[in-house]
Amino acid sequence: MIGYGWIMTILIGGLAGWIAEKVMKFDTGLILNIILGIVGAMVGNFILQTVMGATFGGFIGQLAVAVGGACLLIFAYKTVKNKA
Repeated sequence: MIGYGWIMTILIGGLAGWIAEKVMKFDTGLILNIILGIVGAMVGNFILQTVMGATFGGFIGQLAVAVGGACLLIFAYKTVKNKA
């Protein structure tokens, strides 16, 4: 989330993690929501930069990228956990 300060990054990450938690029906706490949202944003931005050469800007764009990335992380975690 380039261009945002630490507080805004934590807020977007927490909101994105919470939305991803509800979408994926995965029970987590506040701290894990923030971590999922921030790491999800990094993963989502990396994928968009690699595939499209750009990423979405603004609050809504970064929130959408973070939610998508967090959902992807939750899906990967569930897949690995079920195979183990």
